[in-house]
Amino acid sequence: MARFVVAGPSEYLAITGWGIDDVKLAKKAWVFAGQKCSRFDISPVNYEFNVEAMSSEKLAFNLPAVFTIGPKITPAPAPEVDGASNQRRVLMPESEEALLLYAKLIAPHDHASNHVKQLVKGVIEGETRVLAASMTMEEIFQGTKKFKQEVFDQVQLDLNKFGLYIYNANVKQLVDEPGHEYFSYLGKKTQQEAANKAKVDVAEERMKGEVGAKEREGLTRQNAAKVDAETKVVSVRQQGIGLREEAKVKAEVQVYENEREAEIAAAQAGLAMKKAGWEKQSKVAQVEAVKAVAIREAELQMEKAADATLYEQVKSAEARKAQADAMFFEQKLAEDARLYAKQKEAEALAMVGKAKVEYVTSMLQALGGDYGALRDYLMIDGGMYQEMARVNASAVSGMQPKISIWSGADGAAGEAGAGAMQQVAGVYKMLPPLLSTVHEQTGMQPPAWMGSLPKDGAN
Repeated sequence: MARFVVAGPSEYLAITGWGIDDVKLAKKAWVFAGQKCSRFDISPVNYEFNVEAMSSEKLAFNLPAVFTIGPKITPAPAPEVDGASNQRRVLMPESEEALLLYAKLIAPHDHASNHVKQLVKGVIEGETRVLAASMTMEEIFQGTKKFKQEVFDQVQLDLNKFGLYIYNANVKQLVDEPGHEYFSYLGKKTQQEAANKAKVDVAEERMKGEVGAKEREGLTRQNAAKVDAETKVVSVRQQGIGLREEAKVKAEVQVYENEREAEIAAAQAGLAMKKAGWEKQSKVAQVEAVKAVAIREAELQMEKAADATLYEQVKSAEARKAQADAMFFEQKLAEDARLYAKQKEAEALAMVGKAKVEYVTSMLQALGGDYGALRDYLMIDGGMYQEMARVNASAVSGMQPKISIWSGADGAAGEAGAGAMQQVAGVYKMLPPLLSTVHEQTGMQPPAWMGSLPKDGAN
C-alpha cells in the first residue's frame, strides 16, 4: 500500500528502497511498498567547546568557542512565471549534495548525541591545535581576529565532508592554562604601560602650558614695545619734513632700545624661572642626601664599628658624587641659559637690520626713487664727506712745494720763433725746470750726457 508523507518545516524526508538507486530527499512524497522513509531534523545545533592548544613556544592556552552547526541549506532562486513568483522552491545543486551527505552520515544519529558532538569537537580541536602549533603566542594574541578566521575556514573545509555548515562561530578570548599565566601577565603589562604613558602625557602637557604662558607674556611685551616705538616714529615724522632725518634717527634708536629692553626682560624672567627650578632641585637633592645619611647612621649604630666606618666612607663618597652631579646639572643649565641669551641677541641684531632696511626703503620712496640722492644723503648723514675732507687735508699737511720759473732768451731768435726750430727750443726750455723739480722731490740727478744741475745758491 502507498502512503503520503509530509515533513515538518525543519525536517526532510530520506527515502530508500524500491525504485530508488541511492537516497531520495524530499519535503513530501508518496511512499510505496518496498520503500523506507525516515525523517531527520535540519535545524542547527549549538556546540560549546573549550579547546586546549599549545603555541610554537610550547605555551598552553584554552580557546573557548561556541559553534552553531547544521546541514547546508541554500534554496535556489524562485523562477518567474508570467510575471509572478512561483511558490515552489528547490535546492541549489551543492546544497542538495551536502544535504545528501548529512542524511547518510549524520542524520542516522541524533544530532545532539555525544557521537555527533565528539565528531565536531574532534574536527575543531584538530584544526585549532595544528594552526596554533605553527604560530607564536605573540602572533596568536596580536592577530586574534585573523587566528579565529583561519580556524573557522579550516574547520569549515573538514565539515564539508559531512555536509555540515557553520552558521555562526563565537570564539571567545584566549584563556591561560592553570600554571601558565601568559595572558594575565601580558594584560598587567599593557595596563601598566598605559598608566605610565598617561602620567608622561600629563607631565608634558603641564610643561607645555607653563612654557606657552611665559612665551605669550614675552611676546605681549615685545609687541607692546614695538607698537610704542612705531607710534613714536609716526608722531616724530609728522613734525615736519625739515626734521625728518633727525626724527628717523631718534626713532631707530628708540626702537632698538625698546626691543633690547623687552628681550632682556624676557631673558631675565626665563633665567629666574630656571634658577628657581635649579635651586629647588639642588635643595631637594641635598635634603634627600642628608636624610639618607642620617637614616643610615642610625642603622650603623647597631652594627660593628668596622662596618660603621666602612658604611660612613661609602655614604660620604655617594654624597660627594650626588653633590658633584648637582653642580654639573646646575652648570649645564647655566650654559643653556647663556645659549638662550646669545640666541636672543642674534634675533635682536636681525630685527635691527630689518628696521634699517625698512628705513632705507622708506627714504628711497620719499626721494622718489632717486638712488643718487639717497646715496648723497646717506654719505652726508654718515659724515663720509667730512671724513674725506679730513683725510685729504692730513695728506697734504706739511708739504712745501717749490716752483721754478724758466724763461728763454730774447732777441732775434725769439723773433724768428716760427717753424720747427722754435718747437725744439720750447722742448729744451721745459727740461731744466722738469729736471729741477724731479731732483727736489726725489733727489735724483739727470744722466751725465744730458747735463748737470746748478749747485745750490748758484744762478
